[in-house]
Amino acid sequence: MSDLADRHASPDRTARLLSEQEVTELMPEVPGWSLENERLARDVRLRNFKQALAAVNQIGEIAESENHHPDLTIHRWNRVRIELYTHSVEGLSLNDFILAAKISRVFAAAFGEQAG
Repeated sequence: MSDLADRHASPDRTARLLSEQEVTELMPEVPGWSLENERLARDVRLRNFKQALAAVNQIGEIAESENHHPDLTIHRWNRVRIELYTHSVEGLSLNDFILAAKISRVFAAAFGEQAG
């Protein structure tokens, strides 16, 4: 994984909208994520509901530390939907990719390969 996970989100007031080319160039840095409706999205399947809740709480901790917050949904009984979008720029910013990389790193460490 790139150094994105080691970076920190900038305050929303200084975030800027990424161009299509920049988004395309950054996508390989966040494997497992896709572009859907101008948002960075990922569905994660976990072993059980307890792990899904734990994942949401871990994402919440990361989001709070970065002051950049995703939309989160638990659906079915073991799946978490994550969507990233920078409201202040009405699209994707570097902050979204930084948070996606941080979330991916935590999933790999905490939940292993089943988090896919």
